[in-house]
Amino acid sequence: MPDGSDLPRFRVTPRAAAEIASIAARQGRPGAGLRVSVSAGGCSGFQYGFDLEEQQGEDDLVVEVAGTRVFIDAVSLDLLAGAELDWHEALIGAHFTIRNPQAVSGCGCGASFAVA
Repeated sequence: MPDGSDLPRFRVTPRAAAEIASIAARQGRPGAGLRVSVSAGGCSGFQYGFDLEEQQGEDDLVVEVAGTRVFIDAVSLDLLAGAELDWHEALIGAHFTIRNPQAVSGCGCGASFAVA
């Protein structure tokens, strides 16, 4: 696991942690955590991915908030350093959002981003 000493920390809001726990419980996987990843694609160059997982990977950063775990692999962490995971609810729906200081632009739906 990277020690993260030279990178700004990835943060998880209490609201996001509560929603991860709620989703995992509804799916009958109360011990699962959320994997946050970045992959090439989307309309802006990179896209975020979210999946429930039971175990952390060997090179994962694990962020724990209120007993809920978030896993980020080392490659994705380079693009997520200093970012914050939150849960957003609106009339059009609810979803995880990432406020990423490295993103210089993004698409209208907020699912993809570009870096400088």
